[in-house]
Amino acid sequence: MDVATVIIIAIGLSFDSFAVSLGCGTAQAGIGFKRAAGVASVLALFQGLLPLLGFYLGYMVSDYVRALDHWIAFALLGFLGIRMISEGIKKREEKREEFVLTGKRVISMAIGTSIDALAVGVSFAFLYNSIWFEAIIIGLVTFIASMIAIRIGKSAGPRLGKNAEIAGGVLLIGIGIKILLEHTLFI
Repeated sequence: MDVATVIIIAIGLSFDSFAVSLGCGTAQAGIGFKRAAGVASVLALFQGLLPLLGFYLGYMVSDYVRALDHWIAFALLGFLGIRMISEGIKKREEKREEFVLTGKRVISMAIGTSIDALAVGVSFAFLYNSIWFEAIIIGLVTFIASMIAIRIGKSAGPRLGKNAEIAGGVLLIGIGIKILLEHTLFI
């Protein structure tokens, strides 16, 4: 997989973490660098590990579905993209209440934002032989996006969160279409 495609996928996947980090920055305006780096590290770790898990799960069944792999990847990415767009559209400005970043809360946010990465890992198993480079890039992009989002959240507030999810969904659908076209039209 070319580096540009990996980075685009990583950016698309990082939008959930970006939105969550934006909320963290908004809810805890006094969050320091060390705490922000901790939150971003946990989000990035899960975002990088779940594609690995998905890849190895998908790899176990890839021989059985090799003829349909591009359709499966397209369907998974399309579904995830549509879900992200609809969640972004449905979100409303919520009443701001005191929000405390506990370890348990950060881990649950990391798991929740990384489910899409698990599905992407499954689709990679149908198309590629390796995932390590992609997982590292996804983790790094998520870390950077989360750090930036926490900083923006301290300043701009939660109104950016839904737009980030919509953009991430559009990117994932675009990648799904690209994969489908590459495998059906041999582009």
